[in-house]
Amino acid sequence: MTEAFEKAVEEVKVLKRRPDQADLSSLYGLYKQATVGDIDTERPGFLDFTGKAKWDAWAAKKGLSKEEAMAAYVDLVEKLKPKCGI
Repeated sequence: MTEAFEKAVEEVKVLKRRPDQADLSSLYGLYKQATVGDIDTERPGFLDFTGKAKWDAWAAKKGLSKEEAMAAYVDLVEKLKPKCGI
């Protein structure tokens, strides 16, 4: 699965159109879960809107194994390729 995940990480960088915010959040959360594991930091402060959004996206994936997160990431990238172009 690692090779497919690494390929998907590279493919998402060359999409012709930027995915919508919901897809970007899912990609971020799945990537962090796959590469780091469960989130272990405090939620950012009130005025850090981007930091909170990223924290929330990652926290939403808590409990997934690294393998499950990699598989979900690959699946999402495969769905985005026809939608966003590659």
